[in-house]
Amino acid sequence: MRRVLILLLVLSLPGCSLFVPKLERPTLSVVGVQLLKSDLWHQELKVRLRVQNPNDRALPVEGITYQLDVEGQELAHGMSGDRFVVPALGEAEFDLGVSANMANMVFKLLNHRTNQVQYRVYGKISLSAGLLRSIRFDDQGTFKW
Repeated sequence: MRRVLILLLVLSLPGCSLFVPKLERPTLSVVGVQLLKSDLWHQELKVRLRVQNPNDRALPVEGITYQLDVEGQELAHGMSGDRFVVPALGEAEFDLGVSANMANMVFKLLNHRTNQVQYRVYGKISLSAGLLRSIRFDDQGTFKW
């Protein structure tokens, strides 16, 4: 009898994936970057991000773990514990407070021929509800510096 119960349990495990929703990856894009404070060794920035939700259900965001690369170099990484909801088939914007040491990057940006800068933002969105508790993201684009 015990073997039969174990066999039934093992056979039912693949069926559990039917209960976990299949979500499409949201898209994150940099809307703007604002320099708040700066000295030679430390800069404080406000990075405004837009999250677009391609899913037919709202995403209750509990926090985001991220890395932001600019022109191929890491600008910042960290976590944001801001909670917000991205509506189904909609979008939401939020601000990240970022501390960075951009001494090397400043020289690169000053020598940049245009004010368009390439970025890559990637990481994980943590959800506060549902069976699926996190969604990875990896997006890139340009923003004006």
